[in-house]
This record gives sequence, structure tokens and C-alpha cells, in this order.
Amino acid sequence: MEFMKVGKVSEIKEGSMKKYYINGKEILISNIGGKYYAINNKCTHRNGDLSSGKLEGSVVTCPKHGSKFDVTTGKLISGPKIPLIKLKINDEEKYEVRLEGEYILVKV
Repeated sequence: MEFMKVGKVSEIKEGSMKKYYINGKEILISNIGGKYYAINNKCTHRNGDLSSGKLEGSVVTCPKHGSKFDVTTGKLISGPKIPLIKLKINDEEKYEVRLEGEYILVKV
């Protein structure tokens, strides 16, 4: 695994997120309180596009069925909102992030 340059710090304002493609993977990078975090962009329930979801604080909600993940850790906060069904949903894979000048690098 090595660090790959994915974008510029200026591309992700504080309190927002953006999807990037790195080595065939979709990675979601978020800026929370001026610190950058990276997790897998596809929901572990039904592959919903998390970058199209809603970010509140450090929690992103999948637009497909409402699963919630902490973007700082990748941990599942709550599963999909499907009545009468309780599903086992996995955490998101988390990636190490570092900054080099104006660039965001992710270890993939």
C-alpha cells in the first residue's frame, strides 16, 4: 500500500465530502473540523453512493436506505431503515490520509 495523491485541500470545504477514484476504488474524503478522513464510498448494505448522501457532523447517511456511518472511523452508526427487517451491515473500510502542501494523499 502506498499514498496516492487524490486532490487538493481546496476541493473539500469544511463540513463537506467528495468522491474520488483511486486504483479502481471509490473513496469518500470528508473534511471534518479542518481534518481530512477517507472511507470506502459504497454503502456496505446495497452499494449506495455515500457521496450523494447527507453529511451531518461526522455522520454520513446513505441516500439508498438510510444506513449511517461515521466518516472519521468508518464505523456503522445505524443500519438501513427497512421496516421489520434487521440486517447485519459491516463497517466501512477506512484509509489513512495525509496532507502534502495543498494536496490530499490517501494510502490505498
